[in-house]
Amino acid sequence: MTDRDVFEYALLRVVPRVERGEFFNAGVVVYCRAKSFVAARTHLDEAKLRVLDPGADVTGVRAALHAVEGVCLGGADAGQAARDDAGRRFRWLIAPRSTVVQPGPVHTGLTADPEGEVERLLDLLVR
Repeated sequence: MTDRDVFEYALLRVVPRVERGEFFNAGVVVYCRAKSFVAARTHLDEAKLRVLDPGADVTGVRAALHAVEGVCLGGADAGQAARDDAGRRFRWLIAPRSTVVQPGPVHTGLTADPEGEVERLLDLLVR
């Protein structure tokens, strides 16, 4: 049997008109403490975005999603979070906010491959 570690994940939701509360999934953030791993993958369905808000700022939404990926990667793209460990970056990303890109609830699971889990969840829950 393969050793598996606990991981946490949250979906990234696009809420084009916050006052309406309508959203769709556009990414996933995965954190595995045992591996000091945090990563995000995104996929913006522009057609869904335009159905919910024909005047949506597609470029702005895409930039917000890419910013989440940058925070996960650390380094210069992470801004002030660059010095934080993987867990702190994950907790910052999943904090509730009232913006166009919002994290969903946190869920847990077991995995032997956190990187593979990011792709699996993106395919299963976003694409």
